[in-house]
Parts: sequence; structure tokens; C-alpha cells
Amino acid sequence: MFSRNITRLAPGTNKKYKVLIVGGGSGGLSVAQQIVNRFKNAGKPLNNGDIAIIDGAKNHYYQPGWTLVGSGLKPKTDFSRPLASLIPPHISLISENVQSFSPNSSSVTTASGQDISYDTLIVATGLQTNFDDIAGLKGALEDPNSGVSTIYSYDTCDKVWADIESFKGGNAVFTQPAGIIKCAGAPQKIMWMAWDRFRRTGRGDAQVDFYTGMPTMFAVKKYSDALDQLRQQRGVGGYFGHNLTSIDAANRKATFKKASDGSTIDVDYSLLHVTPPMGPLNVLKASPISDPATGWVPVNPGTLQHVKPEFSNVFALGDCSSLPTSKTAAAITAQAPILTENLFSLLDTGKVGTAEYDGYTSCPLLTGYGELMLAEFKYGLEPKETFGDVFDQSKSNKFFYHLKKDLFPYAYWNYMINGEWFGSKGLRRPRFN
Repeated sequence: MFSRNITRLAPGTNKKYKVLIVGGGSGGLSVAQQIVNRFKNAGKPLNNGDIAIIDGAKNHYYQPGWTLVGSGLKPKTDFSRPLASLIPPHISLISENVQSFSPNSSSVTTASGQDISYDTLIVATGLQTNFDDIAGLKGALEDPNSGVSTIYSYDTCDKVWADIESFKGGNAVFTQPAGIIKCAGAPQKIMWMAWDRFRRTGRGDAQVDFYTGMPTMFAVKKYSDALDQLRQQRGVGGYFGHNLTSIDAANRKATFKKASDGSTIDVDYSLLHVTPPMGPLNVLKASPISDPATGWVPVNPGTLQHVKPEFSNVFALGDCSSLPTSKTAAAITAQAPILTENLFSLLDTGKVGTAEYDGYTSCPLLTGYGELMLAEFKYGLEPKETFGDVFDQSKSNKFFYHLKKDLFPYAYWNYMINGEWFGSKGLRRPRFN
């Protein structure tokens, strides 16, 4: 049904694209169509097949929806589509994964040995979730009776809801690692939803605890202070600088390492929600386009162009990039039009454009059923709020809740991946000088 979009080359074949996008996730899909639209609107339409997306995944997921699944609000099938079905015929899909990058020759090599060249490269691979970094986690997730779950995968997000519903009381422990993860607010979103569900179903005497490797509830002080106040009001334990290292599912014990002195503690649990450590893909960590110290693709924080002059035809956005902001789908809505404008300028004039990304990102923080705190901020961890003149966005409300639950998924499937959704600006593409 979708084969008309899929390009398959014989090993050793070299195919060249004007724009090659590595990754068919939120960033890759949205920026691909935005580039098509930008050239068309300038009266310089691209030819069919000038743009290719390379990704071996069969399915595409709306990952922000996994919290809704874990909260019992939506079935997980609402948040999955065949990747090929989302790519229009004028954009090629190379249904493989990249094995190596060769930026000096402006090419990549796929797992089957295809060499694919490009005029410009966009890296949008996302990041990887490192389940193996926590001993015992994989086995616990596979055991339906372990009480251990995570919203951080399509395969396990529905187990979160099953565990919340089967919880009979005791200790409900929610974790967050130190370091970079997808949507840093999500580990406590599911905690607040579980807390509220327990309260609404006669299990309000449960002890809910938050063990985080971070020093505070949230990176932005305005929202962190409000969340910590909420934590104290609700009697939720806060254990900061604690990183989960292993799980003994048979005895329902979780071991944490303290950042303060390196010592470990064992914590008993009846329910354990785990946020695994995350990081760059292995293929990026071994790549010349990545920072050898971090594994992220180093780009100019304003233009999203690679920082090395010799790789000036390489751009990156989303979770795989070095951009110093939270890794969320909302960040991509602000990054994609910036990258599009600057890449268009590079191909059209030979010089990168002057469009500048200010670090905007958003974290819609569910704090219970019917309530949500809408955190929006930019570089420097400064709030940049869409509704700040109307609402105190550090306070939860029902309007924000329905944005997360209803509007954002609809906008994603119908507009964002088609290059027509610009986050806080809605359907209005930003204008640049």
C-alpha cells in the first residue's frame, strides 16, 4: 500500500539527494514538508525525489501520547502509524538505518551497504533509551506481575496503567535519572496522574515518592517552586540526587545511588515507575559529525547549522542535537521553521540564513485528571509563555489539560508532520527578514 514512496537501492549504488534527512520522527517528518513548502512558496519548487528520509523503522509514534496511555486516557494504538503512510509521494523513503556518516564526502552508508550522497544533510535521529543501564529493568518490564513499568516505550506504556489500576497500596515509587532525557517533566507527569487516580479510587493513603537524580523538581525555577509546593501539599516524598541503579523484582527492591556521597540505599516498592537513562544513538557517538565528548551533533544554537565550517551543509534538530534546551516535540515546532529558512538560504544563495532559534520549548505538565501546568521557556531557563497575559502558567487549569489531551495529538497527526504546525504560533508560519 505504501511501497510507492519507498526507495530501495542495490548495495554499492550511489544515489544523491538535494536534502537527505536521517530520521523519520517528529523532527524529520515536519522539517521535510516545511522545506518542500518553503521552496514552493519562493517559486522554486523542488522536483519529486529531491528530498529523502532515511529510517528503518516500520512505525512512527507520537511519543507525548504515551503519558496519556499510562494514565488510562487513550489506547496506545491512537499514537502509532506506519511510517510509510505519513510520507507523501514527492518525498522518498529509504527504509533502512544509517550505519555510518562520511561528512567529508557528503554521504552516508546504510546497514545494507548503500552509499547515499547529499547536497545538505539534516540529522534528526532522536535519542536512545538505555534500558540496559539499570540492572534488572528489562526482565522486570517483561514480567506482568513485577509492578515495574515505564511510559518511555510504546511496548510498555500500557503496562503503566495496568500497574496503577492493580496497585493495592503500599509504596509507589517514581524515578528520574540525572542527565538528559526526553521531556524532563514526563517522569512526574505520570506520578501526579497516579497520585490523583489513587485518591479518586479510595487508595489515597498510598505513599507516593519521587526519586530523582536532579537537584530540583524542574529546571525552570518558576515551575520548580510551584511543583515542589504541590509535592509538599500532596504528601509526596522528594528524594533529590538519587539515581536508580538496579531492580530486584523478586523482592520488590530498588537500589539508588546518592549523588552526594556515592552511597547506595535500597527502597521497597509495591509499584515502581522507571525513567531509564538516555543518550545519543550509538551510530552518532562513533560519527565524525558528533561531539566526541557527548555524542550529540554540535550545532549553532541559533541557526542549527553544524559548528564545523567543513560540515556547513549539515544541520540537526530535535533530541540528537546539542541545542541547550529541553528535548520535546514542542521544541521541534520552533526549531523546524528556523532550520528550514536557513537551509533554504544555503541552497538558494550559498549562505546560511539569519533566522535564529531562541531555545523555545514547552512541557505540558499533567498534575492530575482535568488539570495541567503549561511550562514554556527558552534559553537561559527563562519563561516564554503563550498565555502569560491571561493565566499564571505555574498554576494548573483545565484549559491547559485539554490542550495536552485533545488539541496537541490532533494537531500533530493532521498538521505538524505535514509541516503546517508551528507550536505556540499555531498554523501561522513564522516570518523572517
